[in-house]
Amino acid sequence: MIRIGNASGFYGDRFTAWREMLDGGELDVLTGDYLAELTMLILARDRLRDPDLGYAKTFLRQLETCLGTALERGVRIVTNAGGLNPAGLAAAITALAARLGLPARVGYVEGDSIQRPDALSANAYLGAFGIAACLDGGADVVVTGRVTDASLVVGPAIARYGWDRDDLDELAGATVAGHLVECGAQVTGGNFSFFTELPDGGHRPGFPIAEVHADGSTVLTKHAGTGGAVTVETVTAQLLYEIGGPAYLGPDVVTRLDTVTLRPDGPDRVRVSGVRGTPPPATLKVGVNNLGGFRNSMTFVLCGLDIEAKAALVRGQVEEAVGKDGLEFTLARTDHADAADTEAASALLHVHLRDGDRARAGRAFSAAAVELALASYPGCTLTTLPGDATPYGVFTADAVPQTAVAHVAVLPGGERVPIAPPIRTASAAVAASESAAAAASDGTVPYGDAAVDGPTRRGALGEVVGARSGDKGGDANLGVWARTDAGYAWLRTWLTVERLAMLVPETAPLSVRRYELPNLRALNFVIEGLLGAGVAASTRFDPQAKALGELLRARIVDLPAGAAP
Repeated sequence: MIRIGNASGFYGDRFTAWREMLDGGELDVLTGDYLAELTMLILARDRLRDPDLGYAKTFLRQLETCLGTALERGVRIVTNAGGLNPAGLAAAITALAARLGLPARVGYVEGDSIQRPDALSANAYLGAFGIAACLDGGADVVVTGRVTDASLVVGPAIARYGWDRDDLDELAGATVAGHLVECGAQVTGGNFSFFTELPDGGHRPGFPIAEVHADGSTVLTKHAGTGGAVTVETVTAQLLYEIGGPAYLGPDVVTRLDTVTLRPDGPDRVRVSGVRGTPPPATLKVGVNNLGGFRNSMTFVLCGLDIEAKAALVRGQVEEAVGKDGLEFTLARTDHADAADTEAASALLHVHLRDGDRARAGRAFSAAAVELALASYPGCTLTTLPGDATPYGVFTADAVPQTAVAHVAVLPGGERVPIAPPIRTASAAVAASESAAAAASDGTVPYGDAAVDGPTRRGALGEVVGARSGDKGGDANLGVWARTDAGYAWLRTWLTVERLAMLVPETAPLSVRRYELPNLRALNFVIEGLLGAGVAASTRFDPQAKALGELLRARIVDLPAGAAP
């Protein structure tokens, strides 16, 4: 096997994780995932200020503390921290190694940047074979730009086992392993619905390790003595994160998530097997970031009686002051009747303004809100000070032919190795149609289990199910799993798209796709357009839909008496 650990799930993750992973036990490869759709926008803005930037600067500081240890122990490092400038980060690492007196060989992968004059950034999601070529070429550190998150794990596995593009099941198995570890501690108990059941209560989960075998099967684990846990449920939770249908599209393989089997393999060990793959699409996904304009927000505190009337008064006053265009009002009814303190008696009115005119969205708006302090509803106060507008980005997804992208591995000696696209591909529409066929329109397939029609009790849905949710551009995904077979027998017939709309009303006007994953005792919902133009442009209270699953679990419903674990 090859032991691949991960020490970063996003730009801003635990700074000390690199050191913890290297000191915690044996590893062959240590990866770090820094890129998300929002991160690419942040890096693009960095590059506007300084063309030499565009990469995750934090990684350099982390590497300075542990590069020597990694080299000494033969642990190779693979990271997508190169962002929009992998060559720049590779050069910075080479300079760092020279300053430290370390013989580090650095390779990098390029070709993801797509020329779009009208875009702030446009990057294709490359696969794993460029990473493998760098490792085969002797690199101690491999830097990439925008590759798929899972490629950070798939690449080292290709280099270890010599897989080629026809080893689809093996590539699919490694893709699942990469998806499981890409978000760091999220698979070892971080953000876990049943965190109170973890040995340490979820205080400081360790980072994950994927033991990838030659057949593509994997054991998920973590270093001994670290916090959190690795169980079938923690792995299920991460497997459901930010996915769509059962056909999980990637540049090297389409991974069939409905073939994944999870089994306990000892304490803090879960075996992932049975994964099947089919040929990848002939196109690559392209993430495009543009500046959408400028925005600003002010929040009014409405206390006591007549909350709706107070909110209406503010709305009319703000609209009269700055005009209606681009304004958005959200009233959060956080108030409680007959409360004994101000905070418990108060609701919050969030007022957002988005506009292409920075001046209108800036002080003109925030000052107009503040000017109402002595001329509006009784008890008027704000939680925000007047401030200037900030730019926001809009994310869209596009596609280009795999043959149109110059995927190149730059080896430590400077040799440039072109990475040929896959010869055997399938239409992305085929994979999409397979997923569409798997999406039940309402989930009301008769299941014939007594738990569906038996006695019930009132309780929170989260007593019998876990959930994990997240963002995919302007869409959100909501994965829900049952803790028992009886619970799933009830869940798959009960939790329809229509019932989801009743429990989470903001999904009602949107297009929602529902998928069943019986191997995981799970359902996955893809809620189109919930996040508007993407995370950076969203004004939702929960802009990345991270809490959507916990909102659903908190709803009080009629639970089948036999569904509790």
